[in-house]
Amino acid sequence: MRRHRACRARLIRLSSLLIALSFAAPGCGTVPEQRLAVSGNALDDPAPTPRPVDVAAAAERLTSDLMREVPDLTPDTAESTNRWLALAERAVAAARRPVTRPQLLVVVDRNPTVQEMRILLAGPSDAWRNLGGTKVSTGPAGRHGYFLTPTGVYVHTDAILDWRAEGTFNANRIRGLGLKGMRVWDFGWQRAERGWGRLGEEGDIRLLLHATDPDTLEQRLGQAASKGCVRISSAMNRFLDRHGVLDADYEAAARFDSRIAALLLPDRRPTPLAGTMLVVVDSAEMPQARTFTPIE
Repeated sequence: MRRHRACRARLIRLSSLLIALSFAAPGCGTVPEQRLAVSGNALDDPAPTPRPVDVAAAAERLTSDLMREVPDLTPDTAESTNRWLALAERAVAAARRPVTRPQLLVVVDRNPTVQEMRILLAGPSDAWRNLGGTKVSTGPAGRHGYFLTPTGVYVHTDAILDWRAEGTFNANRIRGLGLKGMRVWDFGWQRAERGWGRLGEEGDIRLLLHATDPDTLEQRLGQAASKGCVRISSAMNRFLDRHGVLDADYEAAARFDSRIAALLLPDRRPTPLAGTMLVVVDSAEMPQARTFTPIE
């Protein structure tokens, strides 16, 4: 009798424990609510709380890295810096895309006599700042099959997946996207003016930011020569990629999307000032900047 009572007591305690566990954990075949929208290799931990950013220190650190990692920087004067800042501020304001936090912009001037880009630090209250930049190539006028790189503000979003160059040669023995592994930033399909035919005629282009062949075309940066995309040097490509200058959305999405996590460099050093905006201006004309939603 005594042995029967002890056995019964143990069964009651075991049943109570099983009931408690059934309320504490998800049932078999269910997915916790916070993971329902997760794709790829999901992470169980919630998003980390953003740490306060020392903007001045982060900007100084990134500027130092830029000077060390990109040897072909274009020197700026106070006058040229003010011109870049004014063009960018006007374009962003016209696009009605408010800058609500300190963030980096990649600004490209498609003016045929300029053909350069700058990395700017924009903010909601502090004065904007020029970190530096290099020569680029954008689309020219007057060549059949070539488009003028469209002006406006283009958002780099994780809704479109970038890719990396394969480093293969085309029929003209040119590596159009640069060396193998070079990052290609994809801003989706955009309307662009044709460089041929009737004045003002437009067509669709896939707007990309990418490197070019270091042996044949990189030395020609500074001339309008692309088919509508923005070509940059290999060194600038690596810098933007390593420091995640345009990867604010990508870094957030990489925690949940294995495709994006696989695309980003494993040894990257993302800046806390990362932004999402490519701003294309034309200092030869009054730009009518617009904000474009990329089309997959």
